[in-house]
Amino acid sequence: MKIPTFSRFGFMVVVGLSCLLSVGMKESGITGKQLGRNQQHIAVLPDSLPISFGFGRPALTAEIEKLDIDIRPDGKGLPPGSGTVAAGKAIYDLKCAACHGVGGIGGPNGSLAMNPDPKVARREKVIGNYWPYASTIFDYVRRAMPFNQPGSLSDTEVYNLTAYLLHLNKIIDEKTVIDAKTLPLVQMPAQKLYVPDDRQGGPIIK
Repeated sequence: MKIPTFSRFGFMVVVGLSCLLSVGMKESGITGKQLGRNQQHIAVLPDSLPISFGFGRPALTAEIEKLDIDIRPDGKGLPPGSGTVAAGKAIYDLKCAACHGVGGIGGPNGSLAMNPDPKVARREKVIGNYWPYASTIFDYVRRAMPFNQPGSLSDTEVYNLTAYLLHLNKIIDEKTVIDAKTLPLVQMPAQKLYVPDDRQGGPIIK
């Protein structure tokens, strides 16, 4: 059979490397089975790592606190402040509507509110039918929005936007004030759809 030039060259390289490996193993007395077993047990010993790599510095407490901003489903971590639906609408129209549509419907980056149009055959997953905890809306908006300036919103702006988004999804009325006490009490329609992972027999992570 005629082997193309490139394939013949590659074949010769593979054969040559195999021969070198075989000779090296023979000279050192290592068998193929031993090589396989050794590869399975290769590990980096902790005491072989340096304490420092010689660059950077320890993070300051203030720097850590700036990043440690997660909000739990029960509301733990929510900052001081409050927000209203009316104030949230003004912010939304200015900073959010371009991506998520007027009134939270039909934007190029996905809707945030349920579309009441009965002609819509396939419902999008939005805050009103998919999000399990109201407090984590605050968490996500503060971290990731707006898309072109994530993290630029003040806590008050985020409270206002959270109130407006909840109102768009008919979860709170327009007079409700959202803050660290009232937000965790909001019951999301989709929360009942989420089932706690109570499996046993493996690592338990809490």
